Amino acid sequence: MMTKRARPSSMGPVVAALAAVFMVTGSALGHCDTMDGPVVKDAQTAVMKGDVTGLLKWVPQADEDEIRQAFQKTLLVRAKGPEAQELADMYFFETLVRVHRAGEGAPYTGIKPAGTPLPAPIAMSDAALEQGNLDELARHIAAAVETNIRERFAAAAEARKHKDESIESGRKFVAAYVEFVHYVEAAHNLATAHGAHHAQGGCVQHAAAPTAAPHEHPQENAPTAPPAEHPSKQPTAAPKHKHCEH
Repeated sequence: MMTKRARPSSMGPVVAALAAVFMVTGSALGHCDTMDGPVVKDAQTAVMKGDVTGLLKWVPQADEDEIRQAFQKTLLVRAKGPEAQELADMYFFETLVRVHRAGEGAPYTGIKPAGTPLPAPIAMSDAALEQGNLDELARHIAAAVETNIRERFAAAAEARKHKDESIESGRKFVAAYVEFVHYVEAAHNLATAHGAHHAQGGCVQHAAAPTAAPHEHPQENAPTAPPAEHPSKQPTAAPKHKHCEH
């Protein structure tokens, strides 16, 4: 009986390629667990105004009471002097970021210093929102995907010319073919995906990218393979495309 090995997600190369092309110079905007990120900035404004309302958007509704109580404690301690104010503020910032991170299913590892470098895609996304202009970000993404598709196409097309010359040449074609088709399929799925992020929390959640769904090309008299187990339970294997699983 032929056993079908589960195909690893082909989204990894797509995401890596997109990240690699985003080279951002200059200062980048902070994010949710940095001192110059939007969560802490909002918290700094809130303690100065004495109003917690603007912070509640960063946490789930179920956690509002915890933030309200921590905020009131912070205001009481801040009144005891500059040194107490600094300690109270940091206590509140850490509480808010921790609850925010928990709400999006992410671990809390402390607040990072201001100026901590961000992953380039996040920095560019923040910059686009700040500037109110998506053009540069969209161009980078489109260029990254096009470049990688063209490179994989060229390799597959060249290998295809020699696929019948020898077994080794045939295998080189198969490898290039699988890489090309998987990349295109995964890029398409990523581009058309919906609801990949968490519903609330206001910060980037690095959820697992969807796996490209295999497309069928049935062959006559092909043996029926048993259902594959989930990829996470399988050992790492060379990519297998449905074209080649018969």
